[in-house]
Amino acid sequence: MTWLDEQRDPNHPHICIIEKVVDETPTVRTLYFNDDLISKVLPGQFAMVWIPGVNELPMSVMVSEKDGQAGFTVRKRGISSTGLYNLEIGKQIGVRGPYGNSFDIKDGKILLIGGGTGLVPLMRLITFATSSNEITLLMGSKTKDEVFFEEIAKKLKQNVTIIPVTEDGSYGEKGYVTDVLETLLEENTYDAIYTCGPELMMYKTVNLANEKGIFVQASLERMMKCGVGICGSCCINEDLVCRDGTVFDGQHLAKNNEFGYSQRTKSGIFEKI
Repeated sequence: MTWLDEQRDPNHPHICIIEKVVDETPTVRTLYFNDDLISKVLPGQFAMVWIPGVNELPMSVMVSEKDGQAGFTVRKRGISSTGLYNLEIGKQIGVRGPYGNSFDIKDGKILLIGGGTGLVPLMRLITFATSSNEITLLMGSKTKDEVFFEEIAKKLKQNVTIIPVTEDGSYGEKGYVTDVLETLLEENTYDAIYTCGPELMMYKTVNLANEKGIFVQASLERMMKCGVGICGSCCINEDLVCRDGTVFDGQHLAKNNEFGYSQRTKSGIFEKI
């Protein structure tokens, strides 16, 4: 880390240039850029990303094989995410942060459950795991065409068992990733479970872990406008996802009647998940 990085204000956008673009699926790509500070974030932390002329988005930070480099993995969906998705090599983005807390990585056997771009913080978690960890990674997607990060996960650590799960059975196990999770919990014991992805998937994962008495943490996603706990748009009951999360323990989430049920739109109106 350079002297400039040490003096950098995390709340002020740092201009970065897109160095590499990788198409993960027909609708998902990862944009890599050089930023020594952001490349070293903890698993579960996020950055706010300014797309010039479009908007600002909260993004988990993808690992990179290159020192000092980080990535943002984005699915083309709304106006803002499509704006980021469409950026080409050489284009600029503004990055501020890092923000939020991180996963508490326990010793022993750990189980990771991810879906879609929710796999990003789990990839970083793998890199922070120690030699004492025996890791199983469940990767959920709808079809074979939507499976990504499998090859990257294989390179991150040697002690990782990867189980792809597709809803249509076109690759790996067939069904929902939580169906495979139930089977694994019946046949094995784990010291901790970590999850990120669609909220209904995380909701079921947290409930299953709590029933088994297994330590579990989930990294939540909510509408964010500021990232620093001022606007309140990311609130989930009394918690602010940007300030108090994004990572929450299962026992805490079990007391939250919004988790797995509802979220707020840009205008603050509740909608069912």
